Amino acid sequence: MTKPLTGGCACGAIRYEATSEPVAQIHCQCRECQKRSGTGHSSYLAFSPRGSVRIEGQATTWRVAGDSGNVKIHAFCPTCGSPVYLDFEASPDVIAFHPGSLDDPGRFRPKAVTYAIRGHAWDVMDPSLTVFETMPPGG
Repeated sequence: MTKPLTGGCACGAIRYEATSEPVAQIHCQCRECQKRSGTGHSSYLAFSPRGSVRIEGQATTWRVAGDSGNVKIHAFCPTCGSPVYLDFEASPDVIAFHPGSLDDPGRFRPKAVTYAIRGHAWDVMDPSLTVFETMPPGG
């Protein structure tokens, strides 16, 4: 990576920096992502190892089981409410950030769509992306 990926919440109380390349850049159309985002999908940049990411500020979290049954821990700013990152109970060394929280959201380069089986006709995805009906193996 030429320069770290940086970002944070809308009010600046939470900031992060990732010094490794993302291991995944996806759009997820599962029902929990739809409900949480208030639209047809959520988007993520995932990093591993978690040690390649530094977070400043204290997030509030809530836990929910996704379509796979695995628990996702959503972290958001307690001041402005901005969703910032997710942790995964089944994969503790992985952390995912919402690309809208990046200082330069243009650095997000989605490669795939997960849980397309839950997608809506009005939530149109780039046809060049790899599409998975559910979560891909190893995901």
